[in-house]
Amino acid sequence: MNKKRPPSSKPPPRRAPADDVRWADLRRLTAARIGLKRTGASLATGPLLDFQLAHARARDAVHEPLDATRLAAELAELAAPVLTVASAAPDRQRYLMRPDLGRQLAAGAEAMLAPHADHPDVVFVVADGLSARAVAAHAQPVLAHALPALRADGWQIGPLVVVCQGRVAVGDAIAAALGAGCVAVLIGERPGLTAPDSMGAYLTWQPRPQTTDADRNCISNIRPEGIGYADAAFKLVHLLRAMRMRGLSGVALKDDSERLLLGNSLHGGS
Repeated sequence: MNKKRPPSSKPPPRRAPADDVRWADLRRLTAARIGLKRTGASLATGPLLDFQLAHARARDAVHEPLDATRLAAELAELAAPVLTVASAAPDRQRYLMRPDLGRQLAAGAEAMLAPHADHPDVVFVVADGLSARAVAAHAQPVLAHALPALRADGWQIGPLVVVCQGRVAVGDAIAAALGAGCVAVLIGERPGLTAPDSMGAYLTWQPRPQTTDADRNCISNIRPEGIGYADAAFKLVHLLRAMRMRGLSGVALKDDSERLLLGNSLHGGS
C-alpha cells in the first residue's frame, strides 16, 4: 500500500540552471536571438514560433504599400510644400525584381517637379524603400526636429518629395530636377528579424548621374529602439553643415557627430 508523502517532505522547487540565468541576463542587453532553448537538434517550440512570427513581419513589411496620401498630409504639417511622385517601377513586384527602375523617376515626374526648381540648398526625399511602415512612422518626427534647425541657419529648403517604389538613387534625379545643392533621402531599410521598421537617411552633396554609394553618408537604424528621432536629426543636420562647409560627402567626410552627441550629454544637453 502506497503512503502519501507528508507535506514537510515535498521536494524543493526546481531552480533554473545557471546557464539559463546567464542567458537571461544577456538577453536583457540585446534584441538578438541568443542562447535559445533546444529540444534535441531543434529549437524549442516557443523560440521557433517567435522566429516564424518575426520572419512573417519582415516579409510583410517588404510588400506593404505606402500610404502616400496620408504621409504627405502629415509632412504638410511641417510648413513645407509636399510633392508626391513615383519611380519608374510600375508595381511592387517589378520594384523588387528590377532595382534599376526604383532609381529612376516615372515619366512625367520631372514635369511635376519643374515648377519648383528654385535651386534650394537641400531637398528632402521620403521613399518607401523596402519598408513603407518605417518612413510612415519615423520620417515626420525626424524632419520635425531637423527642418527648424536648418531654417535657423538660413538654409533654403526645397519641397518635401514623397516617392512611391523609390530607392536611394532616385533622390539624385529629384535633386537634379530641382537644382538642389544636396539631397537627403529618408528611406525604409531592409527589414530584419528584430526590426521591420528601421529607417535610413542617405545624404549626398551635389548628386549627379555618376554618383555612387561611396559618395553618400548614411545614418542607419533610425527608430525609437535604435537611433532616436532627436539624435538622428542632430546627426543629419551636422552632416549637412559639414557637407556644405567642405563641399563633399561620402567616404571623404567623416561623421564625428557621435563625439558631439556624447559631449552634449555629458554637459547636460538635451
